[in-house]
Parts: sequence; C-alpha cells; structure tokens
Amino acid sequence: MSCPFSSVYGMTQFSFSDALLSWFDQHGRHDLPWQVTDDPYKVWVSEIMLQQTQVKTVLQYFGRFIQRFPDVDALGRASWDEVAPYWAGLGYYARARNLHKAAGIVSRNGQFPTSLEQWMELPGIGRSTAGALMSLGLRQYGVILDGNVKRVLARFFAIEDDLSKPVHERALWQRAEQLCPSERNHDYTQAIMDLGATICTPKKPLCLYCPMQMHCQAHQQGLENELPFKKTKKPVPVKSAQVMLLHCEDEWLWLQRPPSGLWGGLWCLPIFEENHVFSEQQRRLKLISTDPVTQISHSFTHFTWLLDAHVFAIETELKEYLSSELEGTWLSPQQATDLGIPTAMKKLISAVDL
Repeated sequence: MSCPFSSVYGMTQFSFSDALLSWFDQHGRHDLPWQVTDDPYKVWVSEIMLQQTQVKTVLQYFGRFIQRFPDVDALGRASWDEVAPYWAGLGYYARARNLHKAAGIVSRNGQFPTSLEQWMELPGIGRSTAGALMSLGLRQYGVILDGNVKRVLARFFAIEDDLSKPVHERALWQRAEQLCPSERNHDYTQAIMDLGATICTPKKPLCLYCPMQMHCQAHQQGLENELPFKKTKKPVPVKSAQVMLLHCEDEWLWLQRPPSGLWGGLWCLPIFEENHVFSEQQRRLKLISTDPVTQISHSFTHFTWLLDAHVFAIETELKEYLSSELEGTWLSPQQATDLGIPTAMKKLISAVDL
C-alpha cells in the first residue's frame, strides 16, 4: 500500500507513489527490451549495464549481448575471451567481469537468488541493484536507491546533506523504503527511475512536466538546480603515454591486457606510460625512431589519457621475433575489434591512415 505524507512527514495529504504511478502509466518507458516478465537474467544484465551508463548507450549493446548469451547458463559457461568483445566499448569493465563470474555461480547453483541477501552475495551486486532484481526481475518487493532515485528524493525533500556520507545515505534509504509501495512495486521501481532519467534530470530538470512539482520542496525553494549536494570537483589529471603501432601490411601487433585492472582482458596496442621505457624498447627491438603520427585523448573517471601513436613498418621476417619479444599477436584492426578492444583503440584506428 502507498503511504500518504500526512501520516509520515506531517505534510499535506498526498501519495507520492500514486502520483508517480499515474504519471508512469501515461509517460513512462514501457518498451525497453529488458522490461520482460519472468526473465530475471535480462533484467540482471540490463541493471549491470545501466550502472553509470545511460539507457541510450546500453541499447546499443544489450541486444547483441543477449543474442550471444541468451540465458545465464550460456553466459556462465562462456570464457572471458568470449564475453569481452560483447562488452568492449561500454566501459567500466569490472562490471562485466563481475557479471560473468556471478553468472557462473548462478548457473552452477541451478537457480537464481530468491532474496535480497542472496543477490548481494554475488560479485558486483550491491543493495540497490539487488533491490531492482527483486522488484523488476522477480516481481517481488524491492527498494532501489540508484543515482536517479537519489536525485528525485533529494529534490523532493530539499535534502542539502552530502549524500556520499553513510549517515545521510542511510537516512535517504529510510525515506525510499517508506515511500515504496508493495502494490505495483515493479512499476513503481521503473517509474521512479524513469522520472529521474527523463524529467528530474541532473541539469535543467523539466519541472513543468513533473507530477511532483506542487509538492517538491526544492522546486518551491528554487533549489532544483543546486540539489542534490555536489562536492566541488577536483581538476582531472592529464597523463600521457606512448603507443607502439607495429604493422606489417594489414596486420598490427596486439597484446591482450591482464584480466584485472584497466581494460582488463581486452586487446590493445603496446602502451608505455614512461617515455624512457618506450625509448629503451625501441633500442632493444632496433626500431627506427619516429615522431608520433597522431595523438588521441581518452577520458576516464579519474584522469584523461593523451596517447601518442608511433608507427613502425615491420618486415615480414621480423614478425615472429617481435610477437615473441612483446608477447603479442598479429591481427588486422578488424580482427582485434572482433576480439574486443577499448574505445581508445577504436579512436586510434580511425585516426591512423595506413
């Protein structure tokens, strides 16, 4: 049952959930490919993809991923090398590694988790994602508090606290739980995410179209653009590195990165973060020094990488020697792309004219 605010917060009689569901029925998103009944696997994949990623981006990956791995058993049985190409370019690769590992656990168990606690025991699943899987995946009671929901509630209640602090996040969880209805729980879960994604947006919220406008305390106080509380962002550091592009006709020398860490398990051209190491490798491999032919910029959450690409044309008789020395594999750019390469490497392929 939904709970009117008069009994919880001493506000004017108003049901948050009823207003939200009425708006959702008319304006919410009802045709997303993971909005399916009795298929927690598709919901699970979508929830992991949607972490720190917008719906429009996920839509470019979801269908292809599900076509290749149609159920949890298919994903659980696959190797990481099989999974990586279907996540390449989506970023935050630890999400994919955790999803792959968790799918193996669920596949071996022979059934999906049936409680919030069981979901949270799996790699990469926190309290909010577990709540979404209970609600959207299993159609049972579940409460979420993702970025969209935090923003909606922080504005609705004009919460000026720093929500990154555990004490304030716990208080917001209490509010989220008090508002969340047991009836039509899965619709409510989708609705509050939709409201945050399409109306109560991070910048320039569309308050005119919001079903909560008359009761939103941030809107009443003119604080909708100031909330939620935002820490002052520190300048993002800029780092540089040298990329060694060794090519023989239409093949380039590619290395598979370690399974953990940056771009874990993806294929990449040799990258040297220290200039002296790059120069030493040039001398050791007897590569004729070149000026970089192009520079690409790629931004991560915590830093921006400027990558200078140096191109070296290699004679056929040196291919085996170089692949052995650098522990790499000769592949065409398309073959490497098919195996899974990060977005930065796709940028570099487009920028280099060979």
